[in-house]
Parts: sequence; C-alpha cells; structure tokens
Amino acid sequence: MNELLLQIPVLGIEVKLFVMLLITALAGGAFGAAIGALPAFIFTGFVVFLGEGIGILQRQIGAIEGIPAGELAAGITGVIGFGAITGPHIAFAGGVAASAYAGKKYPDMNPADGGYHFGKDITYAFGTKPDILAVGAIFGVIGMLFTRIANGLFINVLGMMPPTDFIAVSVFATAFLARPVFGYPIVGKPAGDGLLDMSPFERGDMHPQADGGPEEHAGRPATEPWLPHQYKWAGVTTIGLVGGILGGYIYLQTGSIFLGYGISAISLLFLNLGVEKIPVTHHITLLGSVGAVLGVGAFGDIGAVTPLASVGTSGAVVALLAGGVLGALSGLVGEVTQRMFYSHSGTHVDPPAMAIAIMMLVVGILAILGILPNAGYL
Repeated sequence: MNELLLQIPVLGIEVKLFVMLLITALAGGAFGAAIGALPAFIFTGFVVFLGEGIGILQRQIGAIEGIPAGELAAGITGVIGFGAITGPHIAFAGGVAASAYAGKKYPDMNPADGGYHFGKDITYAFGTKPDILAVGAIFGVIGMLFTRIANGLFINVLGMMPPTDFIAVSVFATAFLARPVFGYPIVGKPAGDGLLDMSPFERGDMHPQADGGPEEHAGRPATEPWLPHQYKWAGVTTIGLVGGILGGYIYLQTGSIFLGYGISAISLLFLNLGVEKIPVTHHITLLGSVGAVLGVGAFGDIGAVTPLASVGTSGAVVALLAGGVLGALSGLVGEVTQRMFYSHSGTHVDPPAMAIAIMMLVVGILAILGILPNAGYL
C-alpha cells in the first residue's frame, strides 16, 4: 500500500528509491552545513561543468555502445549536480538554514568584528558540530521533498510540464521557512524609505540595536544589500547584458544550456576566497542560455549538436540579443528581490534563485500559451 501511494499520486517512484533519496538528502543537507552554503554551491558548479562537458563530448561523437544518448550527462548533471548530493535545493539550502540557526544559537562563532548578521554568512563552514549539521540535514530533506512533490504534481498528476524551475523555488522557499523557525522576521523592517531603498547602507547607517544591543546586532548595518559591489541598477543591467550574451554564446556553440551556469558557479570560488567585486552571474548566464534557446527555436533546430550551425549568422545574432535581454532582466529581477527580501532581515534568501524561478515562470507560461517557441530547459 505504501509503495502504491508513492508510485501513483505524486512522486511516481518506488519506496526503496524514495528511501535512498531521503537518506542521501539528509547527508547532502548536512554536507552543505559542514562546508558552508556557498562552497557547496561552488561544488554544484564543478559537477555541472563536468557533466555538461561529458554531454557535449557524447553529442559530438554520437552514441556509445551500451550507453543511451545523453545518459552520461544526465547521470552527472541531473543526478549529482542538481540531485541529492550537490543540488542547490539540498546542499546549498542546508547550508543556508545552518547559517540561520547558528546566527541565533551561536552568535559568538561569528569570525567578523561587526558587519552583516552572522545568519547571512553563507561562506562559513560549520565543520562537525552535530546540531548544526542536523539542521542542514533536515532542510536538505525538506528541499528534496518540496522539489519532488512539486514536479511530480505537474508531471504525474496533472500530466503537464512544470511551469517553472522548482529547484530554484525550493532554494528560496526553504530559506524563507528558516526565518520564522529560527526567530527572524520573514521580510524585516526597512531602515530607509521602503523596501527598495539602499541609501541607509550608502550613508553608513547602523542597525538601531547595534549600539549596546544584543550581540547578534553589534556593528550591523541598518540595511544589508546582498552584494555591496553589485546592487546599483546600471551596474546590474550591464553585467546582466554581458553575462546573458556569454551564456547565449556558450549554448550556441555547445548545445549545453547549463554549461554557462556551471562556469558562473565555479567563478564564485574567487568570491569565497575573498577576491573583491567578483560578480554573481549564474542566474544571468542561465537565462542568457534560455534566451538563446528561444532564439534558436524561432529560427532553427534546438536539438542540433551545435545550434549555431542550424540558425546561421543572422539567427545567431538574434539568439545572442535574446540572451542579453533575458540576462539583463534576470539580473534586475534578482536585484529587486534582494532589496525586498534579503536586505532587511538576518538570514540569506537567495536572489538568484528567486530570479530564476520568476523568469522561468514567465517563460513557462508564455510557452504554454504558444507565445514563445519553447520553454527553455523546462
């Protein structure tokens, strides 16, 4: 009976496979807490880069005896990179929840003298502290279940394409869940003139409880933009155009939608190591690739080994421009969401995940309505 329930209504998988995924998600979430959310996501980038590289090679040389087309890439990119080991909805989400928990439970662990709330430090590795790893494990499972159930509801119950990227939705949904669970405001009270106002940060205003207040607020800015070097509208638009075009070009040349995403995630290694002003672009390059997919869908064959060859120079220019536009829009959506949901509370809620989810929801709906030629990677 239990096996039937797991197979038919939503998940569509056997009990034994579900138990395996559950156990792995526990370990994956704890792994994200142990090494830190951002390092865990950088691992996602390396795994996706490897998987997409193998996928490109396989498409170039054709079918390999005994291995179905595309299975090598799916086994690395899908099952590991976006799966229960380094999937952002599991490892990164577990690390984010661990930071939120530690920000309240262990503010004395904060290595910084002042600065942002410790609950936002997604670079911090919590090592082997059992209770923090347990928090990561629990939220890893929640992220896995949310994604599986959401996708299963559309695919297995409604019989339709998921309308957005539910991995991205899960990343920020679990982060929002962590806020009330660990005693943070869900959005927070803005210090300036509304949620979008970053001027308190620019003036150097301090959190009202910083002077003589609780230890967790000591030296904390009144408003905390997600990236102090990447929040001004002109700069976000510029890097969005640049990253979107590059993501589109990578897709045109390789046929891989996720290779640009993987490269962007790997680039965050430098940010994690303290190199200043490294831009965060995975939500930009991914939507740039999607823009190129849409452009190719209008002029050529999205299933071609090298989409560039199927659309010609004119089609490629259109695809690159579409990639630049979607990249810029994704960057701007990420900036709006960080101003609304990141800057005024004490934990990390991921702006790139929110941008990907919102942008892919728009793409998915427009594709369902027949306005767009396809739905990108959905």
